[in-house]
Amino acid sequence: MTDSENKPAEDAKPDEDAKPAGSAKPAAPHEDDTLPDDFEPLTVTYERLRHSSDPAELSSFARTPLPDRADQAAFSRATALLEAVAGNEHTPVEDRIFLGETMPFPNILVKLSSDPVADVRRAVAGNKADKNWLVGRLTKDPVPEVRDAALLNPRTSWKMRLEGAQNPDVDAETLDFLGKLGTELEPDAPGVLASMVRRAVAGNPNTTPETRARLAQDPSGEVARQARRWIESHG
Repeated sequence: MTDSENKPAEDAKPDEDAKPAGSAKPAAPHEDDTLPDDFEPLTVTYERLRHSSDPAELSSFARTPLPDRADQAAFSRATALLEAVAGNEHTPVEDRIFLGETMPFPNILVKLSSDPVADVRRAVAGNKADKNWLVGRLTKDPVPEVRDAALLNPRTSWKMRLEGAQNPDVDAETLDFLGKLGTELEPDAPGVLASMVRRAVAGNPNTTPETRARLAQDPSGEVARQARRWIESHG
């Protein structure tokens, strides 16, 4: 064997450009992943709005159109912040009414349903996006206008409609509405439930003579008999 065969590779030097595994520098973050300098976490912004006494700031949040639902993160953040705005008494009343009339989100409507201003609660009572348990609760409101608005809401359960038809404090216009359910209004309503409501209207002392006269001709015999008995006994 020759010397050249026994000699290790002469002056073998490591590649200066080679790097140990795992030593590569991490990629720089994409510009779109960086947050703006004034970004606030949701909880921080929520608490700030919940305690804010600046009507202009609160009004601005109340009236700003919601982001597109496709941007789920932004949409969820906006609706969460509106809950804080809805529950803040410094939010102008007209903005709270606006939210009560237009918002479909239970977390916001629940806040507004206990608002100290009756006009705000009435806006919620008339919102057709209400859950039936929420509008049902508003049929018990101490203010007649709020109760009546809830009874006119198609989301109200038949149980609440029946209780409203039996309540002598319900106004005559609302009783007239309830007295048409299953006939002129909501003709596809459950027949038995609708006739129970109309029968209660026929016997309600606050029902007008005109409404009772119509119910005396009701297609349901029980409703018609109840209305006629009242007319005969009260003149």
